[in-house]
Amino acid sequence: MARFEVTVDIDRPVAEVFAFLADGENDMKFSPRVQDISKTPAGPTAVGTVFRSTVKDAGMTTRREFRISELVAPTRIRWNEVSTNLVTAREGGYDLEALADGRTKVRIFNDLEGHRLGKLLVGLAVAAARKDAPAFGQRIKAAVEAS
Repeated sequence: MARFEVTVDIDRPVAEVFAFLADGENDMKFSPRVQDISKTPAGPTAVGTVFRSTVKDAGMTTRREFRISELVAPTRIRWNEVSTNLVTAREGGYDLEALADGRTKVRIFNDLEGHRLGKLLVGLAVAAARKDAPAFGQRIKAAVEAS
């Protein structure tokens, strides 16, 4: 399995962190790869909500679509990529845990898989994601705490 993950403690209550992360349009606040993002249908995020984005990875711009597959407030968010790029996130998610001091522990992960030529590239993609994972976690922490 080509997985990357990171865990970060955020200085906000679990309900606030969950609300921020469940609104996938907030991805632009912590992911410099995301150039634009929109949600269908309008309204609160629910199972079946689709987020469509344009991202730039390794100099290539691609369109991405992620469907929320599980949403259990305030502890669990799961998504599946439904777009057909060379490397996709078969499953990704956030696991949130309330800490005794009002902070929240968040585990972030993505299981990547390659398609066609992407089968040769998935190893490079997951290596790059693993290398950036600690910084990615810190960007999420900073964005949630600033919200």
